[in-house]
Amino acid sequence: MTRPESSDFVLTALASEAEPGTPASGSYSQWIRKMIRAVRSERTLLVSLFDSSVPEPFELLRQIVLDGFSEPTTSRYTSAFNGNPYVVQQLARRYGVSDDQILSTTGATGALSLIYRALAGPGDHVLVEAPGFDLFHTIAHTHGLSVDGFERRGDKFTIDPDEIAAKIGPRTRLIVLSNLHNPSGMALDPGTLAAVARLAKARGIHVIVDEVYADYVDPERRPSPGVTLSPAVISVNSLTKSYGLSTLRCGWIVAEDATMRRIRALAEETEFGISNLAHAVAALVLERPAPFDSYRDEILRKARPIIESYHAHWQGEGLVSGTLPQFGCIAFPRLCGIDDTIGFSEWLADRCGVIVAPAEYFGSAGHVRIGFARAPADVDYGLQALTDGLIHYRDLQAGKRGG
Repeated sequence: MTRPESSDFVLTALASEAEPGTPASGSYSQWIRKMIRAVRSERTLLVSLFDSSVPEPFELLRQIVLDGFSEPTTSRYTSAFNGNPYVVQQLARRYGVSDDQILSTTGATGALSLIYRALAGPGDHVLVEAPGFDLFHTIAHTHGLSVDGFERRGDKFTIDPDEIAAKIGPRTRLIVLSNLHNPSGMALDPGTLAAVARLAKARGIHVIVDEVYADYVDPERRPSPGVTLSPAVISVNSLTKSYGLSTLRCGWIVAEDATMRRIRALAEETEFGISNLAHAVAALVLERPAPFDSYRDEILRKARPIIESYHAHWQGEGLVSGTLPQFGCIAFPRLCGIDDTIGFSEWLADRCGVIVAPAEYFGSAGHVRIGFARAPADVDYGLQALTDGLIHYRDLQAGKRGG
């Protein structure tokens, strides 16, 4: 196994991505930061298979800023106090809704927090998918809401609407899920999502659908945004995961008129953090998305055959179980014979300088989340190190049991 020559790995530990079921060792964000410090201090090669988006498209971003902010400065640089109007117009066109049904936010995290505060209050109840993204839980707890989980089961992490129905109580206000699913990358069956939407409408509650990975699906097969299914559904998205543009902190909410009026009323009282500059650049990206789409698609075109080959090998050797998602940039295999995936991931980082995300932080111990939207040499090196590590770690565990 040879190390890749490139050393320009994107090493951003996303503080906003602390996953559910947080163990005693702290949050996912804390764990990632600890691993990066440890690997760097040992001067070991750092391969970040924990990232869950494409790397930042630096050259594309640089060019769009140069084009927009030379003389004359783009008209898209304007006040974002009520939302950058060019961002709103582009999103309204994309979703086929009126401008009034779009609210731009400081990232998808800001969107989630705003919806929770606008549509629920202390003592109210939220249902959140499991395994899942920690902030779905954390935001609810921060605002005094009670939280229950509903399971996403099987190799494709499906949802049972009847389970959700059984858990809805008199103070349930929100059902929260993602599509594509984080951490598995699996797409939700459209019929299932429609059933959840009907259930929510009948019970007078709302469904938040986090769609930050949706653009990884081929356009001809991409599911319709959740908001198109029912007035009970709210779509949340951003430029972070699909384009690697977390630096712009551009997210948005799409909802039917009455729901959006409630959300917007709170936003107008409390939200002052949207950057004029960042959202001006976001407007330019949304107006000229083709280079950013091509950038993402080209990375995945090269990386996906590599993860497919390794995943098939792992299954053939009995190292993992589960199904590789058809789309997206993340995988979530179950490691055969390894339940303590924090322990394994720390051992792998120390041994090889390769970091994967242990699924204790997603509420699903025994899995790891692998982000494979990297340069081919980096992906190949990281997955080969993971392969060697799985074999060696399994042998070590067998030796301990035998001893």
